[in-house]
Amino acid sequence: MIDFFKIKAISLDLNDTLWPVWPTIGRAEETLAAWLAQKAPQTVPLCAIPGYQRQIREEMPKLRPDLGNDLSALRREAIRVLLQRAGEDPNLAEPAFEVFFEARQNVIFFEDAMPALDFLKSKYPMVALSNGNADVHKVGLGNYFVAAFNPINLGVSKPDAKMFHVGAQALGVLPEEVLHIGDDPHLDVLAAQRAGMQSVWINREQKQWPHETHPAPFTVMGLKELCEAWPEFPTSQPLPR
Repeated sequence: MIDFFKIKAISLDLNDTLWPVWPTIGRAEETLAAWLAQKAPQTVPLCAIPGYQRQIREEMPKLRPDLGNDLSALRREAIRVLLQRAGEDPNLAEPAFEVFFEARQNVIFFEDAMPALDFLKSKYPMVALSNGNADVHKVGLGNYFVAAFNPINLGVSKPDAKMFHVGAQALGVLPEEVLHIGDDPHLDVLAAQRAGMQSVWINREQKQWPHETHPAPFTVMGLKELCEAWPEFPTSQPLPR
């Protein structure tokens, strides 16, 4: 269970918590493929191979370990590899990535996401913690968060405790005063707990809890259910200990 009386702030995952990530990436890759068809037509046969762009992207951590977990840099270099394999100008990778990145920000929120954000913001300051490269301002959520951290601006990714601790610092509270909300059992739920926070598992697909040696956390099927579970007490006053 969650000790709601300890909560003074919220940290929130983005991908697959506020919107489904893979449909977003798929649409962005389609937009990129259309752009490449105009600017680098020899890539068309490669882009037409199902899953080929994703295959290159998945190869990048081994090909460019120096890029770490910077998803933008990895995506940019994956585009460069695609261009090279097609015999096109690899310098097109920069403008091509910008096309992809802009399209990647066109997310479609889960139905309960915006009402939940309004509810949570009315109670607590919030910070976004994501391993992805979505820009909270470009997706229209900048006014909800005190700050947003990802591997690009922080240099580490979840489950590294540094991301959670930096989030707590930005909120001006201790880690134990933060409730982290996310969909990934390892990267969000357990990682936040190991960083000293409470956490909630958003389990939209009703999966089984995968960690046999660790008790299942407070679990809800969506953000609407989480908000409905929130107790009523005045958060404008110091919370009881």
